[in-house]
Amino acid sequence: MRVPRAFLALLCGGAICWAQNAPSSTINPAAGANQAEISQRDSPATFSSRVNLVQVPVVVRDKQGHPVGNLTKDDFLLYDKGKPQLISKFVVEKAGTPYIPAVRATDENAPADASETPTAPIPERFIAYLFDDLHLKVDDLLRMRQALWTHIAESQDAVTRVSIVTSSGIGVLDFTDDLDKIQQTLNAIHPNTRMPLSGNNCPSISLYMADLIINKNDPTALALTAADAKACDNNPNSTVDYQSLARSAAISVLSIGEGDTARVLEAIEAMEKRMSAMPGSRNIVVISPGFLVPGDDLRPAEAEILDRAIRANVVINTLDARGVYTVIPGGDASTRVVNTTSVSQRTNYTLQEQLADQDILEELATGTGGSFFENDNGFKEGLSQLTKQPEFIYLLGFTPADLKYDGSFHGLKVTLRSPTGLTLSARRGYYAPKRPTDPEEAAREDIREAVFSRDEVRDIPVDLRIQFFKSSPSNARLTVVSRVDVTPLHFKKEQDRSKNTLTVVAGLFDRNGNFVNGIQRIVDMNLRDQTLEALGKSGISLRENFDVTPGIYTIRIVVRDAEGQMMAARNGAVQIP
Repeated sequence: MRVPRAFLALLCGGAICWAQNAPSSTINPAAGANQAEISQRDSPATFSSRVNLVQVPVVVRDKQGHPVGNLTKDDFLLYDKGKPQLISKFVVEKAGTPYIPAVRATDENAPADASETPTAPIPERFIAYLFDDLHLKVDDLLRMRQALWTHIAESQDAVTRVSIVTSSGIGVLDFTDDLDKIQQTLNAIHPNTRMPLSGNNCPSISLYMADLIINKNDPTALALTAADAKACDNNPNSTVDYQSLARSAAISVLSIGEGDTARVLEAIEAMEKRMSAMPGSRNIVVISPGFLVPGDDLRPAEAEILDRAIRANVVINTLDARGVYTVIPGGDASTRVVNTTSVSQRTNYTLQEQLADQDILEELATGTGGSFFENDNGFKEGLSQLTKQPEFIYLLGFTPADLKYDGSFHGLKVTLRSPTGLTLSARRGYYAPKRPTDPEEAAREDIREAVFSRDEVRDIPVDLRIQFFKSSPSNARLTVVSRVDVTPLHFKKEQDRSKNTLTVVAGLFDRNGNFVNGIQRIVDMNLRDQTLEALGKSGISLRENFDVTPGIYTIRIVVRDAEGQMMAARNGAVQIP
């Protein structure tokens, strides 16, 4: 199920601005018509936020490869373009337990002494398996289809939802726990490569060689390809300019290869956007033989993928579908050999190509706190390893000093003060923005991230009560009442008034974690002393109603105040028979 058009239209720039299901109204007009003490409005609230915060996920492992989780901020050193940075944010993310606390809904028609309505487990893990069908060979793809199906069939549980996607966009399955649909989708995936097979073209040229010739002006690569072109011609009296012919072939291959690489990156980015609206842990597993990112034009797109993944708490894991491979001098049986000279140089280029193809897989994984499974034929075990969340992820954040808005690349380096016996993986860099970050937009994004999460936050005490009423076998009304305790809030004093603003968001999700509907309310408080004292005892209650059909749902309530920037986040579970 896709996010509704109304939600997408209001998501502009990362800000959540859900349509109201009730008009703005005055809750407590105690101060008179001209200055209500508590009122609602539907305009987005503005919060101050740390601008240009760069987040760097880091995984630290011991000699046995086990994640280490007992380090502190002082154990890390972080450098931006070689300059030491002050780590202003430090969070240790620990793999969660398979149970998310949630308030259970009650049936309004049930007797007062009836037991609580049972509910199914809340989905909390979302894993997207991305098949790179633009680069996978037939044999590799068949092996990976079988390995993935075996892995899913053995490991699928009640709180995990799976999506199947492809680089080509052909054959996709949205998040589900339906094993039959998953198997059908896997069986329908086939290679969709556009690159000419090595045995069909002469001269046969790889994307790696084309990149060397066109983008890197490698004279040896050009000479070897020209020699192949001459051998293909097999005409000693020919006056053809074979170097020009080699360049022409390289341009053609480069065009196709760049397009395929761009499509893979676009598929990953699209899945990141999709997963940013999934309420729980998010994992993308890229299954690919590796691919080259030629030239420099696509590097900013790769950096944006890393940035987006970190902002959306998406971990990218990668698996080299080639398994254990070797480089055969002169190529394998599928390679058409027309020129037997310089075999050593050709083999060296092939080896470099194999290594270059896997670079992008390693970069995507290490740059998002994920893992890269390579040089191993235990694919089922590899998939199990990749989908097992690291027990500990350190999230380091810093605000670059004197940052120039020029879009330039900033290399990052993270080290440990005492690295003995420990290794770490972290993102390698980021691109500077081309314009200043809008604090208002950044703050709305903070709220959005809280809505599409499962973590409970209790900075502000919020009591949650959920009831449903079935008006017919196919229709029900879901009522959510949130009582916000204002006691811990900070208020700004202006004359005889205490001012603050609450943003209260209610999000409704279906059994597969898809967003169904949402309501956002802005509560402006302009309180007299006696009103503030009274509210300290009673709190502020808000009621939201959703019209739904029978089924399983999750409710997410997020509250944030403007003055103290405190937050609350609660979960609710609903099962309407």
